[in-house]
Amino acid sequence: MNEYTVSIHLCLQICLVSVLQATVKVSPLIEKVSDHKDFKKLLRTRTNVLVLYTKSATSGDSKLKLLSDVAQVVKGQGTIAWVNCGDSEGRKLCKKVKVDPSSKSSGIDLLHYKDGTFHTEYNRPATFKSMVAFLKDPTGAPLWEENPEAKDVFHVESEKDFRKLLKREERPILMMFYAPWCGVCKRMQPIFQQAATETRGTFVLAGMNVHPAEFDGLKQEYNVKGYPTFCYFEKGKFLHHYENYGATAKDIADWMKNPQPPQPKAPEVPWSETDSPVFHLTDESFDGFLEEHPSALVMFYAPWCGHCKKMKPEYDEAAEYLNKDPNSPGVLAAVDTTIHKAVGERFKISGFPTVKYFEKGVEKFTLPHLRSKEKIIEFLQNPQAPPPPEQSWEERPSSVSHLGMEDFREALKKKKHALVMFYAPWCPHCKNAVPHFTTAADLFKEDRKIAYAAVDCTKGQNHELCKQESVEGYPTFNYYNYGKFAEKYNGDRTRNSFLDLDHWPLFDPHIKQQRLTRTLESRLDI
Repeated sequence: MNEYTVSIHLCLQICLVSVLQATVKVSPLIEKVSDHKDFKKLLRTRTNVLVLYTKSATSGDSKLKLLSDVAQVVKGQGTIAWVNCGDSEGRKLCKKVKVDPSSKSSGIDLLHYKDGTFHTEYNRPATFKSMVAFLKDPTGAPLWEENPEAKDVFHVESEKDFRKLLKREERPILMMFYAPWCGVCKRMQPIFQQAATETRGTFVLAGMNVHPAEFDGLKQEYNVKGYPTFCYFEKGKFLHHYENYGATAKDIADWMKNPQPPQPKAPEVPWSETDSPVFHLTDESFDGFLEEHPSALVMFYAPWCGHCKKMKPEYDEAAEYLNKDPNSPGVLAAVDTTIHKAVGERFKISGFPTVKYFEKGVEKFTLPHLRSKEKIIEFLQNPQAPPPPEQSWEERPSSVSHLGMEDFREALKKKKHALVMFYAPWCPHCKNAVPHFTTAADLFKEDRKIAYAAVDCTKGQNHELCKQESVEGYPTFNYYNYGKFAEKYNGDRTRNSFLDLDHWPLFDPHIKQQRLTRTLESRLDI
């Protein structure tokens, strides 16, 4: 073999090695594990781990490329690890955890571990979108497009795809704008997909998750103020909304054959213009009425308020008894403070309904617990001061920093890592999360770089702050790094999850476990 031939062989070998190395190159975000102790430590310190087991170094190449992209997006929320069961160390690990990817035709196994233990085999589609959705919410429902029964629904991913669909599609389109968490959307999806199957080839029924903030412009353009919102298009032009939320698949199919705009709703008759037995007061009649009636309950309301609408029948029924009985212990009155604003401002009405008791023209009590006919009548028969209001979260001692419009940015600017809970005091999910969030904050109270903060979105100017921070539901959790938004938190709302530093973006992975272990040992005696 001459010198020239040897050089060619060497060149080919070098090229081949380079190609192989490029093929199996793994993202640094994917943790390569081969030792059993390291594997156990990984599961102990991370709560959300997806592990790719491969029968050889190259059998998982295509998955590793996909998982590298996924790892970039779920950074701080989940961990992806790789175990090569083909090398000597990896083989021992795979044997100990009883995983054998060589028994699979694909030569790989994808298993998920949650809170330190095996959770489930990953059996959803091996697509970027599905894997990201899974790792952001491992116990959540699959994406709508993963449902084989939704194959006839055209699933739109982006605004660009949406515009392209409108431009190229000749057939009429009914677009369902939805949010994954929306209960009405979930109820309507099977109906919508059945209608899509029944009308396949004639019409296009499409679905698009527009809940992310990136679609705010689109929502504004098509007046999407709630979920789901259905929009009908012909030749790329929006014509009508479809508003039959109790529809069957046949109703939708029939409507598509003869699409008509929603019928205008009959204007609601003001409560004061019905034959209500309640005394309806105005700015002018308010004081005179109280002079004539020494014992009176007054309900301050707004016509649009859902809680007011729910209470009205109870209040009317109680008034039927109290306002018509000559021996009644008191009377019931109401004021629409959206019209009679002077009275509302005078008594500092900031929420609806607000019920106040007046004795001889003087305000005595505010009664948030009076909502039913029985309770209202029972109170007027023996007017007593209401039980003291429950202490608000902000008033209870804790290590949570309660922030508002005036100090939000200044406070977070000083913290390297902050998890902020945006909430409403009346929200049940918020109430459930409060004790877990508070405990997590207490455990880190001495760490000056970490803050757990909360914002009551119903208080003063905080509503505007919450809007600025893209809060669309309660509770919403956001991460901040020196006052700058980093990403949303979508993990479980438990103490352990709030404590899990693996979820925190921009946190040095080598420091995470040291800091958490030190904190827990010093404060939990473990």
